[in-house]
Amino acid sequence: MEQYVIKGGKPLVGEVEIAGAKNAALAIVAAAIMTDETVTIENLPDVRDINVLLQAMTEIGVIVNRPDRHSVKINASQISDLVVDNEYIKKIRGSYYLVGALLGKYKKVEVALPGGCNIGSRPVDQHLKGFRALGAKADIHRGRIRAVAEKLTASHIYMDVVTVGATINVMMAAAMASGKTIIENAAKEPHVVDVANFLNSMGANIRGAGTDVIRIRGVEKFHGTEYSVIPDQIEAGTFMMAAAVTGGDVTVKNVIPKHLESISAKLTEIGCRVEERGDRVRVISNGELTGTHIKTLPYPGFPTDMQPQMGVTLALAKGISVITESIFENRFKYMDELLRMGANLKVEGNVAIIEGVKELNGARINAPDLRAGAALVLAALAADGFSVISDIHFIQRGYEDFHLKLQTLGGQIELVDSEKEVAKFKLKVG
Repeated sequence: MEQYVIKGGKPLVGEVEIAGAKNAALAIVAAAIMTDETVTIENLPDVRDINVLLQAMTEIGVIVNRPDRHSVKINASQISDLVVDNEYIKKIRGSYYLVGALLGKYKKVEVALPGGCNIGSRPVDQHLKGFRALGAKADIHRGRIRAVAEKLTASHIYMDVVTVGATINVMMAAAMASGKTIIENAAKEPHVVDVANFLNSMGANIRGAGTDVIRIRGVEKFHGTEYSVIPDQIEAGTFMMAAAVTGGDVTVKNVIPKHLESISAKLTEIGCRVEERGDRVRVISNGELTGTHIKTLPYPGFPTDMQPQMGVTLALAKGISVITESIFENRFKYMDELLRMGANLKVEGNVAIIEGVKELNGARINAPDLRAGAALVLAALAADGFSVISDIHFIQRGYEDFHLKLQTLGGQIELVDSEKEVAKFKLKVG
């Protein structure tokens, strides 16, 4: 089984190129099947979740062609099956975007209930509510989301909670419903805007994405397009935090600084220098960090997907920090692993209280989910001594070449699959 072996204690220095946004790409790839014409998507991250989704699409008759590692051509003119259910699709969260896409195009679909990381309850009730408002019969039957409609008709939909997945899914279906749909209390995340822009490039009529009210005038048909996915806000934030926690100097390239403002603000607050220039953000840390308070919130608030990386950083910051997790209830599982490394913290419900320590120590730890796994890699890079991180398949779901990018910044990290290779690494780096 693959693991990361890491020797910490070295500041990360250099430049790193950020890949396309996984969360945007999942929805955009799914939405590409809403036209019979060929769609070309560029700046596609080469990560496990995307590859699983593309594989599932080929199984229902979609023609998928990969001209190179970061682009894909999709033609969905010969879809032969409206039931998407294989062992792989159940493991990724983004599979549910196929419901909105296929319901919009064919008015009928069944997709296996999604999986993904176990970070807390992520029900699909708001998705079903939105589909029903558009005139579909939608339910969960034998482990699948099932939706069918004679026709889709525009509606006024109020989301009970701010939810990115349901906002995107309902937006896709509504883009091919007759009339004008209004989605209120919509999610405002950058990837919601990116998906709306992609749909518009295929001929949709969507206005207001990025605000809490999205207006959609349905169209009968979409056409082919070429589109480039936005940079990944969370990958960028992870490398920014890597500079902070290791006392390094890292420039993230191919980013949209506006999307990173909540992260940049907190890094400045704890003692880092943050410089923005064009499509780059540079983070400089002298390792002398001070504690702060964080509360995760929907965009433009501090992202829940950056909470573990910030938690690791605050474990080495002077004073007491408080993190309030308001999105997912299981997002503190990485704290148990941090305790093994010598952190001083306690978790009470959805609040973590962290008293900074001078150093963390290397340890054998497990990645409990995607973002927590990446955060623990940062902890290991900052720690004294060697660490071995298992269950890294979670990390590979959302980070492209994570260990290779860290190596270019001077990180002493290697991908291994045996104890012999762990021992070899330890001998090599001393």
